[in-house]
Amino acid sequence: MAIKNIEDYFSNIPPDLGEIFEDNEELWGVLKDLPYFMKKFVAQKSGNKDAVVKGVKIGEVYIDHDVYIGRGTVIEHGAMIKGPTYIGENCEIRSGAYIRGNVYVASGSMVGHGAEIKNSILMGKAHAGHLNYLGDSIIGAGVNLGAGSILANLRFDEKEIKIAGKNTGLKKIGAILGDGSQLGCNTVLNPGVIFKKNIWYSGKPLKSGIYSRKKLEETQNS
Repeated sequence: MAIKNIEDYFSNIPPDLGEIFEDNEELWGVLKDLPYFMKKFVAQKSGNKDAVVKGVKIGEVYIDHDVYIGRGTVIEHGAMIKGPTYIGENCEIRSGAYIRGNVYVASGSMVGHGAEIKNSILMGKAHAGHLNYLGDSIIGAGVNLGAGSILANLRFDEKEIKIAGKNTGLKKIGAILGDGSQLGCNTVLNPGVIFKKNIWYSGKPLKSGIYSRKKLEETQNS
């Protein structure tokens, strides 16, 4: 099994995550499998220790068991990190960040003040810098989320989320944003939005679906 045309979305999947992407035919399948994968992966990285922190803590921070934090990463005062969570090297976890578990943060990434993340992947040098919410989402390499942008993950009616006419079997899916994508400040994406690479968007909430640049332009002009 493999995700069809994965190169349309991601060119820089961290090698650690190769297994979970190769074992799924749809991108949202990665999110379904993420809790099991993270528990196993963090245990392997930490040698089954409660927590491994190779980075630097500034002030009072809360770090749960089943957490691995790489060298050069800085965790600022007031951050809370629950496991299982993996944070790579040279990341910034800023004051007031809330990482709720089943989270993979690749090297060079940033989780900023007031950002809340659960059951999500941030690939290399992805930034969620200011007052962001990422639930059940995959963020590609070099993605930047503008201040206050939200990746909603649950329908009002709590029904299963469908994407491009396909049943996902999931009630919670946030956004999947391809490498190099950017969201403007205070942008909201509805559950089940998928962007291909290098899409920049700021505007009204988008409904679930798979968006290329062309499709996004057609949607905005309709």
